[in-house]
Amino acid sequence: MKLIPLLTLALFLVCTGGNNMEDTFALPDPIRTNRSIEECLALRRSVRSFTSDTLTHAQISTLLWAAQGVTDTTRNTRNTGRGLRTVPSAGATYPLETYIVVPQGTFHYVPSTHQVKLLKAGDLRAALAAACLNQQCVLKAPCSIVLCAVPERTSKRYGERAMRYIYMEAGHAAQNVHLEAVALGLGSVPVGAFDDDALTKLLNLGLAEQKTIPLYVISIGVPADTGR
Repeated sequence: MKLIPLLTLALFLVCTGGNNMEDTFALPDPIRTNRSIEECLALRRSVRSFTSDTLTHAQISTLLWAAQGVTDTTRNTRNTGRGLRTVPSAGATYPLETYIVVPQGTFHYVPSTHQVKLLKAGDLRAALAAACLNQQCVLKAPCSIVLCAVPERTSKRYGERAMRYIYMEAGHAAQNVHLEAVALGLGSVPVGAFDDDALTKLLNLGLAEQKTIPLYVISIGVPADTGR
């Protein structure tokens, strides 16, 4: 199932928000599957071999929403949205930042508007795999989600315990992605072995306004085997 490249199709999507309008693209609504949480838990396995099939834009949208999507837009007395998300966060400080690497480019997910912002055009999966100690599953996967964090958001409130909370939150987000992948009929594999400096450079994390660190890579695709 070969599809129109994400970057090409995105040029035709509605663009709203962001400083660089031409580089920010709206995502389709997340898919609502009919698979139960119990079924997804029972079927979840680490899958390291993928077919050459690309993911649909709706699948990508759903995976990103599962990781950090906003689920509560209730307005408070100050007329500001609460912005609660799909995962629990200590004090609702939301330190996580989500990136996605696909053959057409590397994008940053914007939860508040359910959009992606283009960081770099072109296929950087080889560079991502190299940063992940040359793991072939990362190279072959049509999509990898990279969870990063801005520790200061949480440490301002919780001090030295902040990193403990941040690691918990990354685990919550990652499990959401793995279970959502199952619900979508996809396979995923958690990757924790990577060169922090190389991944930071690849995602331009060093240029962020606040210090941002990489935490977790999840490679996703159509399974070529049953995994283990």
